[in-house]
Amino acid sequence: MTTAHNTTPQYPFTAVVGMDDLRLALLLNAVSPAVGGVLVRGEKGTAKSTAVRALSALMPAVDVIGGCRFACAPAAPDPGCPDGPHGTGAVEERPTRMVELPVGASEDRLVGALDIERALSDGVKAFEPGLLADAHRGILYVDEVNLLHDHLVDLLLDAAAMGASYVEREGVSVRHAARFLLVGTMNPEEGELRPQLLDRFGLTVEVAASREPDERVTVVRRRLAYDADPAGFAADWAAEEDALRGRIAAARELLPRVTLGDAALRQIAATCAAFEVDGMRADIVMARTATALAAWAGRTDVLEEDVRQAALLALPHRRRRNPFDAPGLDEDKLDRTLEEFGADESPDEATDGDDDPEPDGPDGGPDGGGPEGGGQPPQDGGPDEAPLPPEAELPHQQDREAPQTPQTPEPAPEAEPESAPQGGAAGEKAAVGATEPFRTRRLDVPGLGEGADGRRSRARTAHGRTTGARRPQGALGKLHLAATVQAAAPHQRARGRSGRGLVVRRDDLREAVREGREGNLVLFVVDASGSMAARKRMSAVKGAVLSLLLDAYQRRDKIGLITFRGTGAELALPPTSSVEAGAARLEQLPTGGRTPLSEGLLRAHEVLRVERMRDASRRPLLVVVTDGRATGGPEPVVRAARAARLLAGEGTASVVVDCEVGPVRLGLAGELARELQGTAITLDELRADSVSALVRTVQGNRKAA
Repeated sequence: MTTAHNTTPQYPFTAVVGMDDLRLALLLNAVSPAVGGVLVRGEKGTAKSTAVRALSALMPAVDVIGGCRFACAPAAPDPGCPDGPHGTGAVEERPTRMVELPVGASEDRLVGALDIERALSDGVKAFEPGLLADAHRGILYVDEVNLLHDHLVDLLLDAAAMGASYVEREGVSVRHAARFLLVGTMNPEEGELRPQLLDRFGLTVEVAASREPDERVTVVRRRLAYDADPAGFAADWAAEEDALRGRIAAARELLPRVTLGDAALRQIAATCAAFEVDGMRADIVMARTATALAAWAGRTDVLEEDVRQAALLALPHRRRRNPFDAPGLDEDKLDRTLEEFGADESPDEATDGDDDPEPDGPDGGPDGGGPEGGGQPPQDGGPDEAPLPPEAELPHQQDREAPQTPQTPEPAPEAEPESAPQGGAAGEKAAVGATEPFRTRRLDVPGLGEGADGRRSRARTAHGRTTGARRPQGALGKLHLAATVQAAAPHQRARGRSGRGLVVRRDDLREAVREGREGNLVLFVVDASGSMAARKRMSAVKGAVLSLLLDAYQRRDKIGLITFRGTGAELALPPTSSVEAGAARLEQLPTGGRTPLSEGLLRAHEVLRVERMRDASRRPLLVVVTDGRATGGPEPVVRAARAARLLAGEGTASVVVDCEVGPVRLGLAGELARELQGTAITLDELRADSVSALVRTVQGNRKAA
């Protein structure tokens, strides 16, 4: 756990260089925790974690009841607190805690743990609080939140929705309050968040390293100074920190007096409707953010500039229609909507038609800005530092609008020559777009795995249906009550049982064996040769692979992409959790040349060998998308068969998506599937609602009967 009172001072918030949107979003949550937290998206090494950790030192101290492990407020203690009733306990003041949730944390570490042995034998609810209890009335920080296991995400969602955490084990339950400011950071290259958790973050910001040499120099200079003498560096920035802390306190005091007028509320509702966000949470978050912006600027009225800034912070992550849409907002559309539904309530405070909510003056520090300063956070300009040159363009001013759906390409004429594009290889055709994605059948790995929790193949997991019991392997997981009682019952007389309680010892405990679903490594091997392009099939093939990528996202898989054409195979995307990167590589894939099928399979064998050493528990699923032809290199058919048998010999589960079309079919993809000891399906059968797949299933059932 990381708290605000470590022996080493945190890096000062006011010393963070640039990142205006991030600092503003964090400060707004400090002013109004009801905004709902911040999700910080950005590349590695951009000081995301540094800025978040620095926030805790600016938060006001909280009063707690002395001795309460659950941080109950003296004025309104939780009536269901496990440490209650509190009576007239002493009141303590402590700094706001910032608790870090590790990506690999266990369920017990997050929600707390019950001593099952004492609960069964003594009837005592012996409860050890978890991180949710520590974070109550503070900050819960999750670094790399997109890599968090699904079962932990579910627990976070429940706590965030109900403001409480429940721990239940075989009829023994404990509840405690858990209201916290949720802050997460993530690198989008490593995969996206589940939509449910994404919506729980009030605001989102994108951060990137500055490309300005002077600003980068300042970042390095300050970091080196902090590493050399953390206490001295913090002392140098103490005055700026105190001033900012005071401004936060003043804004908090002003917040209840801020008026959200009908005109501003109408703009908020119109903006959310215009961007087609789901539900009403966006409207509520925008309203809270706009009032916090007004309080931060020292005003009691919400202006159009506050609504605009609130939209830029609260809507980008809510307007996505599918996982491949990048977050962002069309600012021209936003301005048109605000203008259409706007009506200035305070003409004297209007901004003369300027859409930019930034102050014109250079002073953006804690004491600068004033009522006309909008919602800008403090700027750099600490001791002995020259002010930085103003940024040419802030992140929230950039156009981040992404296309909503893949574009369907127009079919090319049959007589189109296979000319190479500029800079391409001979016989290469330019990339074509994918057809509309569709819902696919579930392709899973046979057998029972033990990989990471997911939604694809059967596996022994910590969550799922109970299939048996076993002695605990390490810390006790989910107790199997019936098996525990059965193990303890024969020994009650020998143990001298005299009361109503069951005499239970550690050796009697049994944990449940559960079966759920795991995520797999789905490795796509895509044929991009001329035979695939000759009949204008590549758009349909890309649409199928895009659909499988979407399915992999929903099932929490890792994915990789190998393409083969011409004389060799290329690892277009090393195994990753980012399906967006896979979709981007797929869209850029050109076609043409011969079909080196064996090279694609051999490259897949090598990739799987390396991944097996990295993560032996994650089982692979090989998806080969081809018409089955092999024309590249010497003895192409023989070499392809050998490569397929090599993969089959290692037990790799395989599916061949047969892309062959036309009245006369050679059935080469089916032959490849037999060599791989896998399954062959056509593009049509890949669809979840495919009639041919249904007919095949019915016929198979009849044969089995």
